[in-house]
Amino acid sequence: MTIQESLHRIGQIARRETRRMTSQPVYLFGMIVAPLICLVFFLSLMREGLPTNLPVAVVDMDNSATSRTLIRQLDAFEQTKVVMLSHSFTEARQEMQKGNVYGIFYIPEDFAKEATSGKQPKLSYYTNNTYLIAASLLFRDMKTVSVLANGSVGLQLGTAKGKTEAEIMGQLQPIVIDTHAIGNPWLNYSVYLNNTILPGVLQLMIFLITVFSIGTELKNGTARKWMAMGKNSLVVSLLGKILPQTLVFTLVGFLFMAVLYGFSAFPLHSGWLPMLVAIFLLVIASQAMGVFMIGVLPTLRLGLSFASLFGMISFSIVGFSYPLLAMDPILQALARLFPLRHYFLIYVDQALNGRDLFYTWSEYVWLLGFLILPLLIGRNLKKALLYFKYIP
Repeated sequence: MTIQESLHRIGQIARRETRRMTSQPVYLFGMIVAPLICLVFFLSLMREGLPTNLPVAVVDMDNSATSRTLIRQLDAFEQTKVVMLSHSFTEARQEMQKGNVYGIFYIPEDFAKEATSGKQPKLSYYTNNTYLIAASLLFRDMKTVSVLANGSVGLQLGTAKGKTEAEIMGQLQPIVIDTHAIGNPWLNYSVYLNNTILPGVLQLMIFLITVFSIGTELKNGTARKWMAMGKNSLVVSLLGKILPQTLVFTLVGFLFMAVLYGFSAFPLHSGWLPMLVAIFLLVIASQAMGVFMIGVLPTLRLGLSFASLFGMISFSIVGFSYPLLAMDPILQALARLFPLRHYFLIYVDQALNGRDLFYTWSEYVWLLGFLILPLLIGRNLKKALLYFKYIP
């Protein structure tokens, strides 16, 4: 075929695919409704940035002015709210087991007396790590209060001995730590999570829709007609089929970018262009992966199972929730096979840290490299489309 004829046939197949997309609600749901629902859900879920007023129980066995001051300091933290005061650890433990509180702060008996006499009483705190984020935030706050209590007691003892405040602070805190969080100084969980979760959802839906659109041709026996429109050219037939989907998914991806970096004003240190290019490459790389999936397993049910499994694993292996370097070396190598991993690295370098494009160009190349995948299974997929008899 000439280039002009190929373009004409691609246009015909694209119009056919557009009619299929508009006539079947599953396309509307998978390509537009589901991504938008996830966008609204996750952004509204984490709109405060960090969880606040997490319930904690305090077991005050001392009941002194010092212990009450300590409790007020703990309650003053934004993430912590003291909802229960008790003299029974068993009662507090039962409340934590019921899920009514996420942590317990235990002040021992004679705490103030022993602290001022230099006997070093122990403050204990317990967290329910079933709730990872809540437990981590409460642990941080309770540990901070314990350090403050130690400093307060040390200051009182030093003052009683006639030392100046400067001398006392030099002993209590000889090294002052000045911490500056880069990229996300607000420690906003929405910035931390949504910039990867939402593209991950988009990638998953692209996998599913790509596999579904080709798999239904096999299931309904229309694959030969579709291939005939492309004059039995797999390249022409695939380009015509996925072109309308590429357009819709790219627009949805651009909408994600507009909401994340425009409406929500998340960090975007390198400008719009690197991230817009990255989301477009994620779309076409995911489509290429979807074609590969249905080419390896050319039945609708197996192809969708492959797409679902691969898409869900992406959320765990990209490294945004658990560092990739801490994983097994085999998993570190396998992570390169997931388009979302390369998008995540682009996001970290370009949007979050604002590094020069020189340090990230290889990740763009990796995303382009996924376009080779359909060529690897081209013969198997073409054979299935022309000769495969679907078995329900």
